[in-house]
Amino acid sequence: MRNYRGMAPVTTAAVAVIDRMRQPVETMDDADRQKARAEVYPRVPPWSWVTGKVDRGVGITFGTAPARDGYEIPLRIYRPRSIRDSQTDVPVIVYFHGGGWVLGNVVNYDPLCTHLAARVGAVVVSVDYRMGPEHAAPVAAHDAVDATTWVAAQSDVLRADAHRLAVAGDSAGGNLATVVAQVVGASGADWIRHQALIYPATDMTFGSPSIEEHADAPILTKASMVAFRELYAAGQDWRDPLLSPLFGVLEGLPPALVQTADLDPIRDDGVRYADALRIAGVSVRHTNYLRVPHGFASFPGACAAGEQHRWELVSELRRHLG
Repeated sequence: MRNYRGMAPVTTAAVAVIDRMRQPVETMDDADRQKARAEVYPRVPPWSWVTGKVDRGVGITFGTAPARDGYEIPLRIYRPRSIRDSQTDVPVIVYFHGGGWVLGNVVNYDPLCTHLAARVGAVVVSVDYRMGPEHAAPVAAHDAVDATTWVAAQSDVLRADAHRLAVAGDSAGGNLATVVAQVVGASGADWIRHQALIYPATDMTFGSPSIEEHADAPILTKASMVAFRELYAAGQDWRDPLLSPLFGVLEGLPPALVQTADLDPIRDDGVRYADALRIAGVSVRHTNYLRVPHGFASFPGACAAGEQHRWELVSELRRHLG
């Protein structure tokens, strides 16, 4: 039974509705997963009151990036209409969506990605990476690295300064963002200026105490975490930094923002990663948002922290990409 204690009443009501609408991943078969991936949230009230509006001042186009195995990785590209085509000094944010490396889609991140594009004044590239179980780890990590590396070389195509680049993502996408930062850093490249990590999954060994503390939390439970891991990386070395960036080389990484949710089973993944970055000499801002569960960035209208989280996210990206 889900534990809703600790949340504000309006958050509890909204999250309870979301939970009732979502099928737990551990009960899904292949057809269920395909259906869930294809679902697109309504863009009208009352749903948009919860998820946030899509900023109509941002244009959306599409592209692809080549993967190392010949696959073309779909990209969803956001550019503020207020930025002239001739203006090429705008920064780039590469975004990775959440969903446990198994679920999720780029379209449902239009509210957040258009918000970032408009408020930061950036081109945002959302990466539609391949997911498990059809594509087991480390395919998603490789797609994330390959797409970001390609984007960094496309200033002319994007009409932007792709060497003023940040990586960002939530949950599994936060995992991929920091994996990309580590891989790119190890190559000697220095064009990633910032990593914005929203309740990132950083330890596939499940070594965080909060997993047991919030095993029956809303939105994400321990049972679902186990299912996601099995579908994405069954039988693999879960300490591999491509799966668990907490165990990677952290020295020399770009500055980071780590946002965590206090009622989240992977809260301590973010806390531990922020601490490890500091020990490695990396500049970190960590904010733990109280009275909210995992996934709160996807329903900012249902929690008091929604506006503050977005303000902080935009402010940190602007500061490091300016």
